[in-house]
Amino acid sequence: MNFISLGRFAISTVASFLAASVLAADPGFPAPTGDASILPAGAKLDRVFEGGCMLTEGVAAGHDGMVYFSDITFTKFCRDPSGKFAQAGNIWQLNPKSNEAKIWRSPSGMSNGIKFDRDGNMLAALGADYGGRMLIRTDMKSGRSIILAGMFEGKEFNALNDISIDEKGRIYFTDPRYLGHEPVRADGFAAYRVDPDGTVARVATDCGKCNGILVSPDQKRVYIVSNDNGFLEFQNLKEGEKSLSGPHLLQVYDLGTDGKLSNRRVLKDYSKDRSPACSGPDGLVADVDGNIYVAERCEHRPGITVYNADGKELAHISTGKELPTNVGFGRGDDANLLWVTSGKSVYKIRMAKKGYQLP
Repeated sequence: MNFISLGRFAISTVASFLAASVLAADPGFPAPTGDASILPAGAKLDRVFEGGCMLTEGVAAGHDGMVYFSDITFTKFCRDPSGKFAQAGNIWQLNPKSNEAKIWRSPSGMSNGIKFDRDGNMLAALGADYGGRMLIRTDMKSGRSIILAGMFEGKEFNALNDISIDEKGRIYFTDPRYLGHEPVRADGFAAYRVDPDGTVARVATDCGKCNGILVSPDQKRVYIVSNDNGFLEFQNLKEGEKSLSGPHLLQVYDLGTDGKLSNRRVLKDYSKDRSPACSGPDGLVADVDGNIYVAERCEHRPGITVYNADGKELAHISTGKELPTNVGFGRGDDANLLWVTSGKSVYKIRMAKKGYQLP
């Protein structure tokens, strides 16, 4: 996620404390466009949740039939009703049958990306700004959590962002920093891998300010987004101050059988067609055929864009003027139901293809 553009209007925002509206409504976005093999006739985004404090993120379908997502509560803006006390992130649980939502964990440790492993455990990437800055795994039956990665070579992470898993059970995550008062001790922005034996390895240092990450269904590629807003703590920008943005890219690497990444190349450089205020790409997910669904935060064309494995655009799902953050497919009978986090809301749209679920 990228917060520079959000920060421009968020300063005057006072969000409701743990309040949510249960909706099933057409938000009035422009109609999706693209290949009929991706978008079935009449497909459209429906808003099913509105009530996040500042930014919904990390939507993922659990093995229990529920949908979970992060509510990132910027401490500068998200307070209790008195305005005195800050929040520290929430994880919401949404019932897809009734659209009823409730707080599942609060504080969340400033969770961002959420994924579920093959055993139904929740993996959560915890960020900064009074967050945990670690990768944790929660047993959904007992509620107990363990730390999978808390440091690398004795240094705290910046602020974990997104997660993906390969078929060997290796977990990949990104570590940028967009906000947080905590000292920065990591060597830089990077992507990491956690092996089943607990070993943590740094797998990419040339991925820019890495954000979304995805292991392809054929296990041969890893996609990594670079979303560089040029600042470590957007909340500290003073009125009139600007940052110089870095690369906004959709990148792909070859994934070796040993879990190492190589042969980096750029599938899309957003600087070539973006407006000056473009916030770049964010989270991404794949369908069973290897097409990738990318949340794109470009103000001139925000929405979910679908590409084939080589970067050819197949479809675009507009989110109006909202800047989306992440996407995730459902499970079982709803395997072709795409969930979208955008603004303070959650949306869903029925696609023509089933989503690929991480093993």
